[in-house]
Amino acid sequence: MAKKPSTPHTTTDAGIPVQSDEHSLTVGRDGPIVLNDHYLLEQMANFNRERIPERQPHAKGSGAFGHFEVTADVSKYTKAKVFQPGAKTDILTRFSTVAGEQGSPDTWRDPRGFAVKFYTEEGNFDMVGNNTPIFFIRDPMKFQHFIRSQKRRADNGLRDHDMQWDFWTLSPESAHQVAYLMGDRGIPRTWREMNGYSSHTYSLVNAEGARFWVKFHFHTDQGDGNAHLTQEEADRLAGTDGDYHRADLFNQIREGNHPSWTLKWQVMPWDDAKTYRINPFDLTKVWPHADYPLIEVGKMVLDRNPTDFHTQIEQAAFEPNNMVPGVGLSPDKMLLARGFSYADAHRARLGVNYKEIPVNKAQSPVHSYSKDGAGRTVPVSDPVYAPNTYGGPEAQPHEHEAGLWHSDGEMVREAYKLRQDDDDWSQAGTLVREVMDDDGRERLVNNVAGHLSNGVSEKVLVRAFEYWRNIDGDIGERIEKAVRDKIGGKSKAEGMASAESIKG
Repeated sequence: MAKKPSTPHTTTDAGIPVQSDEHSLTVGRDGPIVLNDHYLLEQMANFNRERIPERQPHAKGSGAFGHFEVTADVSKYTKAKVFQPGAKTDILTRFSTVAGEQGSPDTWRDPRGFAVKFYTEEGNFDMVGNNTPIFFIRDPMKFQHFIRSQKRRADNGLRDHDMQWDFWTLSPESAHQVAYLMGDRGIPRTWREMNGYSSHTYSLVNAEGARFWVKFHFHTDQGDGNAHLTQEEADRLAGTDGDYHRADLFNQIREGNHPSWTLKWQVMPWDDAKTYRINPFDLTKVWPHADYPLIEVGKMVLDRNPTDFHTQIEQAAFEPNNMVPGVGLSPDKMLLARGFSYADAHRARLGVNYKEIPVNKAQSPVHSYSKDGAGRTVPVSDPVYAPNTYGGPEAQPHEHEAGLWHSDGEMVREAYKLRQDDDDWSQAGTLVREVMDDDGRERLVNNVAGHLSNGVSEKVLVRAFEYWRNIDGDIGERIEKAVRDKIGGKSKAEGMASAESIKG
């Protein structure tokens, strides 16, 4: 008889050998369970506490590990070591949906999160982006309201198209992103086949102190970035394979098909931002490539799956305030707010010492004055304050810090100053007319009409039709006709009259 392979002994979490994986301690074989069965109690108590709060947005997702390698020389733009010629850096990338909860289908129509953590020799650098180069809003005061409008009602706990369109049509700056969302990129075929963008504008500084503005573009090497599912395909998969995207990424990497992305930058000279015809820090706008062409930087490859989803993916914490020397923030109001909100969300969800969780821990040395708090695992030694004369770490001022810019004026609560081409409709119209082809526009009309035909009130419908006519007159007319054909109701003339009464 073949000898049974040796297996490790079960232990408690304190390393004490366990006598049985199957049977509780009882008074006699048929008697009651006793309170001093400490292993049973440990098992039940730990089980009751297995779940941590899910992320507020971006709850459903997954990711993988890999590396990023610089393939070009961009040192004239930044002194960051991670972007110097030939540098190779370990990374973690996480993909996600925005509005769906943990158990939601991967194939709902939604933007996709695209977050990358670079474990650099100068500390962690996190780029937190999406699969679209823009976003719905440009002021963080509206962010909480936006997310709530995309999630669930207070009364019945259901998602509601009426409140989504109510918010969008009262926030015209959303038009560009909504046009992306209702088009093909609203449901990518796989995570491997979609692009990723910083969306935000960041700042760079080189070794000589020259400063630049930059946008990050991760272009998939598995196609052109536009591979998508139709609404019908997505609906079918939502009912038959809710983890479709998660499974695809894991299985492809396991089989040795390692997806990759080419990182490209758009770089704007520092002084251009003062006079450029659109506000370069407005998160609802793109920089035309004709003005600021893409520059190749390097290659990102995902080649290693997580081995513990909870520890390595669910507890992964990405935050835009994790920046290394040579990279900084910008006057983008959304980015500045996210510099606080992401880290604060992690403290609430994972605990104040979340950066000691291995997946979040820097691979570079850490000499911090942070101490104590729940979940602390790294011993602290005196002195625990600064300044001191007892050999504690000291700040090391360095020349040419990124993320600094000149600003003055009275404190106000107002929108960005409008520039020559700053409006909410033109870039969305360009996307519809010049980027989408005829088939893409037809799918756009069908997607929007299907969405608007599902529980959207008449007063919001009227605003939605005008919203789309502002983007493109023909598309707006086609959407209204398609919706009216689906649900019946008022004619165009009656709808226009209703719109005027609402405006009044």
